[in-house]
Amino acid sequence: MTERPHTLLEATGGIEALRRLSNTFYEAVLADPVLAPVFADFTRTHIEHVAVWLAEVFGGDTAFTDELGGHQALLRAHLGLEITEEQRLRWMELMTGAVEKELPPDEELRRQVVAYFDWGTTIAREVSADPAGTDLGNPGPTPRWGWDGLA
Repeated sequence: MTERPHTLLEATGGIEALRRLSNTFYEAVLADPVLAPVFADFTRTHIEHVAVWLAEVFGGDTAFTDELGGHQALLRAHLGLEITEEQRLRWMELMTGAVEKELPPDEELRRQVVAYFDWGTTIAREVSADPAGTDLGNPGPTPRWGWDGLA
């Protein structure tokens, strides 16, 4: 039996695989009547930001924290969006499809990646109920997710 890569980032195929995952996902999102309204201000740079975020969360370097504002910035971006549970579940459905299409056919890898998205979208939905500009306090560092979930 071969040994698993140390990080989920390595197991996914690295930042390029996460870029493909993000691109495939957002193509579906922007065409989806349930989710497109949430992404009314979408720009192509969002795809890169998501890939960099995921790379950090899945065990890579701290580029999102160092260059894009870290956990605080990610949470602030969701303030005021008023994400519904229907939208969160649709987001999960489309992302699960993108995971199946773009990531290696490793069931444990896919399970952990989808578990991260379930955890993260739950937080995003909760934060989105607060108005833009809400003081979030200090949410702590960018979370890390590995083979055993939240590290």
